[in-house]
Amino acid sequence: MKYKYTAMNSKNQKKEGTVDASSQTEAIATLRSKGLIVQDIVETGEATESIWDMDIGGDIHTRKIKPKKLLMFFNQMGMMMKAGINLSMSMDIMIQTEKDSGMKKILQEINENLYSGFTLSQAMRNFAGFPGVYLSIIEAGEANGRIDSAFEQSALICKKSMALASKIKSAMMYPIFLIVLVIGVIIIFTVFVIPNFAGVYDGFGAELPAITQMLLDFSNFLINYWFITVVVIGAIVFGFIMLKKNNAQFAMLVAEYLLKIPLVGPIIRQSALARFCRLMSTLTDAGIPIHRAMALARDAVPNIYVREKVQAVLDDVQIGVTINEAMAKHAVFDSILVSMIRVGEESGMLGDSLMKMADLFETQTDESTQKLTDSMTPIMTVVIGGVVGVLVVGMYMPMFSMYSIIK
Repeated sequence: MKYKYTAMNSKNQKKEGTVDASSQTEAIATLRSKGLIVQDIVETGEATESIWDMDIGGDIHTRKIKPKKLLMFFNQMGMMMKAGINLSMSMDIMIQTEKDSGMKKILQEINENLYSGFTLSQAMRNFAGFPGVYLSIIEAGEANGRIDSAFEQSALICKKSMALASKIKSAMMYPIFLIVLVIGVIIIFTVFVIPNFAGVYDGFGAELPAITQMLLDFSNFLINYWFITVVVIGAIVFGFIMLKKNNAQFAMLVAEYLLKIPLVGPIIRQSALARFCRLMSTLTDAGIPIHRAMALARDAVPNIYVREKVQAVLDDVQIGVTINEAMAKHAVFDSILVSMIRVGEESGMLGDSLMKMADLFETQTDESTQKLTDSMTPIMTVVIGGVVGVLVVGMYMPMFSMYSIIK
């Protein structure tokens, strides 16, 4: 059974929510064990929630939390706790001001677990929406009594990650737009323009140039058998996605190939290293052991080839090899990164060295992104001009032949 209750906590604060129990007596006992004094409790049944109130996102424990929501949570919690507001009151304020129903349920359950004796990091670990990196930082903050700083560090990482992802997304949108534009030009010309010339050439009676005949055949196929094209393209895309998802070796080859693509590869590699360095710096400065920090930073790297190399470094570090020596074995790590980590290890300032490298890689990512945008404009201009040129020449070549014969 599900019971809706109104209760007061030990600080004389009003609490409302629902609790699952086999009877009202058990429900009251459960609430009392959480330090709540029940004022009102009624049975709601299993299906009293309307479709408008239902959480469409499914189980809140497996629900993904959007980065913007995480950033808002970390920022607000950090500000409140730095202002001297205790954890319990901060969580109450967050629950009262949260408008998203799914996030509100998550915060409510975390708050209930806090009253049951759990630490904040333990309560948050019940939800897959909180990445392990943030949980480890908060756990370290709980241990050293600086949970406000832990929230600030988590907010900084989240903000930097969002900014980096946004830059990469923006960089990729322009080339994708130009490619779609080229495909659109080809389709419009093939479907709407070329058929108008077909009737003229049929009455011409002479043998058409190879390029013209090829364009006419392609136009005829696209118009009459477009569904085959759609099915084939769909099958290729679906097959690629499934193969990449289910075949680890193929996925690794794709990830490695992406790093070798001109203009695009440097952006992927530099952004991955920037994320790794920033996370490693924050985690080590928070007092998390090197092995644990590297494992958490590894899991946050999006490219699985770079992630595999980080794992290889971690394997060497666990048997006593220094980080810089382990990284020097893999070409994916820049020599300057290896040198800076060596300086950091020898001086005992590894966190500072990693933070400087994170800033450097983020700057390089910005420069590579700008370079990609600047390079794509002339490249795609030439490509579009070439495509249109081939189409126009292919269609008008028979007319020149016809004019020569008439003359």
